[in-house]
Amino acid sequence: MGSRGAGHLEPVPAVTTPGRATFLELVFDLVYVFALTRISARAFEDLTEVPGGEHGWGTVTGSGKTLLLLLALWAVWQGTAWTTSRYDPYRVPLQTVVVTALVCSMVMGVAVPRAFSETALMFAVAYVVAQVSRPVILSIALGAHPYRRLKVRMAVIYAVSGVFWISGSLLSTNAQVVFWVVALTIEYVAGRCGWPVPGLGRSTISKWEIAGEHLAERYQQFFLVALGETILVAGFAYSRGPYRSGHAWAFALALATSVMLWRIYVQRAGRILGEAVMKARHPASIGRSAADTHLVMVIGLAATAVGYELIIDHPLERIPGPWLAMVLGGPALFLAGRARLEYEVFSRVSPSRWIALLVLVASAVPLLFLPGVVATGVGALVLAAVAVADARRARGAPPEAAAPPF
Repeated sequence: MGSRGAGHLEPVPAVTTPGRATFLELVFDLVYVFALTRISARAFEDLTEVPGGEHGWGTVTGSGKTLLLLLALWAVWQGTAWTTSRYDPYRVPLQTVVVTALVCSMVMGVAVPRAFSETALMFAVAYVVAQVSRPVILSIALGAHPYRRLKVRMAVIYAVSGVFWISGSLLSTNAQVVFWVVALTIEYVAGRCGWPVPGLGRSTISKWEIAGEHLAERYQQFFLVALGETILVAGFAYSRGPYRSGHAWAFALALATSVMLWRIYVQRAGRILGEAVMKARHPASIGRSAADTHLVMVIGLAATAVGYELIIDHPLERIPGPWLAMVLGGPALFLAGRARLEYEVFSRVSPSRWIALLVLVASAVPLLFLPGVVATGVGALVLAAVAVADARRARGAPPEAAAPPF
């Protein structure tokens, strides 16, 4: 990547052969194993312990607040991953960015369970520090480089949204949610519009230079982190006991589902995402698109993990609609995201993805009248069918090359 000697920071050329993720980046990812388990635990509490959590408005509000926290955690991880894919991650300024994000993400993870009550300020301050410090550090390290203006604009926008994060944490829960949604909206819209600031201009993302394969590898690693979290949740839930046949079946189906999720992801688009980014006319554009795609899949994995815990605890009971939404909606969201990933890599979508989604939707109503473990079994079978269809299409054919649409 870029020079590691003294001097100002330089973006990596898009054609540079990327280095593997550094040990520091991998340690940073480990923090998210913990953070995602806290997200799953919070969602589980909303569905089982909070009044109204099994039905109605309580489900909507609880799920919405948990999703808001997940989006904030994702924003910190994604911003850090993009930074280490645009600049040499072995340089001291980059390592400072990663360490700061690591510490802040850990604090945010600790604050997740009570982020809308006692630990709201803790969560907000950690988030704002992570987001503001990154462009500030980079703007100093870049010196007179033209990209410095971009970092200054990003710092300004994150400082503005930070006012909403900090102010919201001091208000009542409903006002806090509104303020935090406004803050995330400001950041999302600004990112899509090139971080515009009056008097400082804006930029076009398609012109950004990134080490595409490094960024693709970072997305793959985060997917594995989220997948590993589903296995952890299933293991923790089953280890609580009791060890009866229904619980054992629910645990076995949870493990089978995780294996199918992994198999579908890596066959074949997930494996050659880096190749697609490098072949794209605008690598940064496909990198941004892949970020949204992986976010959808990660949300699906988080919902799937919650579904595991619900069914392992209540395998033979009929489950309410919101619980079923986690059990089937998680795999459905994953398949929707995986279909988009296939389009980003190959400019097409296999029919098996849409058929599987239709089967999951159609099976929801009858599954409301059957034991919860049956719903987990249906989800596992649908995913297995998609994995088999993928394997049959690839059998005997040469490995398909990436053909991105961007």
